[in-house]
This record gives sequence, structure tokens and C-alpha cells, in this order.
Amino acid sequence: METPYTDHLTSIDYEQVYEPAEDSFLLLDALEADLSFIESLQPQVCLEVGPGSGIIVTALAKKLKETLCLATDINPYACKATKKTANHNGTFVESINCNLVDLLRKKTIDLLVFNPPYVVTSDEELKNQSYTNSQITFSWAGGVHGRRVIDELLKSLDSILSAKGVFYLLALRENKPDELIINLNTLGFTAIKFMERRIPGEYLYILKITRK
Repeated sequence: METPYTDHLTSIDYEQVYEPAEDSFLLLDALEADLSFIESLQPQVCLEVGPGSGIIVTALAKKLKETLCLATDINPYACKATKKTANHNGTFVESINCNLVDLLRKKTIDLLVFNPPYVVTSDEELKNQSYTNSQITFSWAGGVHGRRVIDELLKSLDSILSAKGVFYLLALRENKPDELIINLNTLGFTAIKFMERRIPGEYLYILKITRK
């Protein structure tokens, strides 16, 4: 898959949305490595939760031309940036300003992608950030174990993922990926560590999650 151009976004944009970094590129690499499997699913609907600049969902939209590609973000700036990135790269992504999957129809998502806010912070620190003008904190601050948003989405996974759906989730070592895999197993899913990478200061995993 081609890495989308983001030269239309400025330093001012990146004060409000997450700038693509090593975690973004790991997720892109994982999706490209598993592209033959993804294409074999013939996904009708793809969703990226929390797209930030929009490079992941835009890359998928360019490759999966018969798939409706959606993005949801609680940050309205990220929704605007994602639409701009898709347009700038000659494709279309429908961007929806909402929390996680709140506004989506049940059992419709064939391909789900999430690079969550995974940095370990206190919940109090996260709460205090809600009173600032910047939205950028919500792109990385994950609360206790960096799992606050991840665990919230997992509660909705069964209701949102289609029968053939696959979910690619990025996780930090501090997010306890082995525990996540056990939790997913109890929810009726199979999860594996599909790809992993050490980057400066972090060790990252891509979990591939399917129904049993």
C-alpha cells in the first residue's frame, strides 16, 4: 500500500491532531503484510477509529476501491483532517464526529482498525485535559495501563464487527497485550500478536482479532 501524502497538513494542524509517527507506520506495515487476507474478505465496510491525520484509512481507501471507508473521531479537527487527506490523495473517506462506534449500525464492520490513545497516564490527568483548548492530548493519553479507551471499544466489539470481520489493534507493551488476548478470548474472539516492533522508548504490537 502507498503511504498517503500529508503535505497539505501544517504544524498548526498538528497542534490539534496526531502527526503520523512510528506507531502509524507499524500499523500501515501490518495492514500491507496482511493485505491478501483482507482482500479475500471482500470487505464492504471498513472503519478506522481515531484516524488522526487520516493516513491509515486513506491508504486503505486507495487500495480497497470497492469498500466504503469510514472514520470516527471524537475530535472534530481529526475528522476534518481525515477528509482533507483522503481528498488530497484522490480518494474518499466518510468522516464522522462521534465517540468510538456510537453512531454506527450493528454488525456492519468487516475491517476495523484502531491506533488508540495508549500512553499510560492517570485518569485524573486525562480528566484535567478536558478543560484545555487543545484536542491533541486525547490522541495519546490512555489512562491507567493505557487501556481506558481500548477497553471501552472492546465492550462494543461483538456488536459492531460483522460475522467475517477482522480487527487490527495497536497496543503498547504497558497495555498488557497478553491480558488483552485473554480478555478477547473470553469475549468470543481469537487474537494473535501479528506484528511487533521496538521503537525508541516503546515496544509496540499489532493484534489481529477475528471471531472464533
